[in-house]
Amino acid sequence: MIQRIQSVWLLLAAVAATLSFKFEFYSGINSIHPTFYKITATESMFTLLLTVAVSGLAFFTIFLFKNRKLQFRLSIVGILLEALLLFVYYTLIKNYTSGSISIWALLHGAILLFFFLTARAINKDEKLIQESDRLR
Repeated sequence: MIQRIQSVWLLLAAVAATLSFKFEFYSGINSIHPTFYKITATESMFTLLLTVAVSGLAFFTIFLFKNRKLQFRLSIVGILLEALLLFVYYTLIKNYTSGSISIWALLHGAILLFFFLTARAINKDEKLIQESDRLR
């Protein structure tokens, strides 16, 4: 299970998604919060649910190593959920008058990268299995 590279990528995606609960994505000032305010994954119920879904999906998908097709599909779903989460963060940022994106926002880019690398590794495994079946 852990010997396969996609399991490592999925574990890293789950860890990065979990770390986004602690570290901010954006910090700044808006009309609702006149003081300096930091946006984390716990900003709203929707961002919280999406972050939990991405983290849980990445962790759950590790254990589907025997079913590569389902693992590939769930990796694609993870990419879509993370893209939706980034869009939600972008809509939250539009309400701020001043501020800056934190360096920890790179965690979300890393999650997208890890899901992409997972899908690519699963696809490579599937092609290898098909080629070996053809040779038999």
